[in-house]
Amino acid sequence: MKAENRQLLVLTHLSQLLDIVTGFGGFIVPLVLWLTQKDTVMNMDENGKSIINFQISMFLYILICIPLILLLGIGILGIIAIAVLCFVFPIINAIKVSNGEKPHYPLSIKFV
Repeated sequence: MKAENRQLLVLTHLSQLLDIVTGFGGFIVPLVLWLTQKDTVMNMDENGKSIINFQISMFLYILICIPLILLLGIGILGIIAIAVLCFVFPIINAIKVSNGEKPHYPLSIKFV
């Protein structure tokens, strides 16, 4: 039987902000939480998949922006926009989850 644990779901979304501190923890921590808790916490599977899809999508967008830096600096604007998205949307979705709403990450490609 799955238990509802909104605090863990909120923590999972906010753990993406570890990228600011460590550079890579924002992918690893949500991945580990999702893989270990998806069978015991209600809605963890859905939330974990959306987080992992968002993280992978943002990484791919960053990779696309790197060569675009050479093209009139357009890539720098893209990287700044992605950085803002990666900071704002985990917070917005953590608030949504704490209120019992479904999270939504824009520009997220479904890989998982």
